[in-house]
Amino acid sequence: MTKCRFHIAHAHSGGTAISDPSAEHHESNRHFYDRIAEAYDFIADSNERAARQAGVQTLALKPGEAALELGFGTGNEILDLAGLVGSTGKVAGIDISAGMLAVAKRKLAANVPAAPVDLRVGDARSLPFPDASFDAVYTSFTLELFPEADIPVALAEARRVLKPGGRFGVVSMATVRPGHRTSTLERVYVWMHRHFPHLVDCRPIDTEGVVSAAGFKITAVQDLEIWTMPVRVVVGER
Repeated sequence: MTKCRFHIAHAHSGGTAISDPSAEHHESNRHFYDRIAEAYDFIADSNERAARQAGVQTLALKPGEAALELGFGTGNEILDLAGLVGSTGKVAGIDISAGMLAVAKRKLAANVPAAPVDLRVGDARSLPFPDASFDAVYTSFTLELFPEADIPVALAEARRVLKPGGRFGVVSMATVRPGHRTSTLERVYVWMHRHFPHLVDCRPIDTEGVVSAAGFKITAVQDLEIWTMPVRVVVGER
């Protein structure tokens, strides 16, 4: 359905065991997405694509701007971002998976982007970019993969690399709004993540709440859904 996963094994492919739960979660995700990178578009793109594009459009990018995507996956939105900022702009991307990077680079080679693109394997909790480097930072179906304690860290990094007045756009599985009925699918995700986090690594999040708590001024909110699961597009201004 999305970048979230139901998976059977939580083992690492060799090396020293990791004692930090956050680091272990990060490494598990990296290995998982390395394994599914070649098939990811087939597995999830048709379900996610409309929501991800809505997030990109809500950022309202302009020619000449600099944009960063956190968790670029197979590179579909990198191409969209590049098309919006054009040859006078620039686009960068960070993803934990070398497999995803390889797929994205092939896609960019086959569909030459309209702007210079810099894609790297890296960690959204420690971005390799100077302060105030970007006009916009975008991420989709990625924040809900982070352990709860890591979300503010990643958002603080996004805020750090944004210019004053820059926009942060996020698309995520979202908690249902007060007064609305929770879908069966959402209840399944929440229950499975709570009781079996080693099997289900994601859960719906309070998208507006975490963006606002990170110091952003909320400027746009759009409610969508995928297979009855609430999905929210949120844009915050630095």
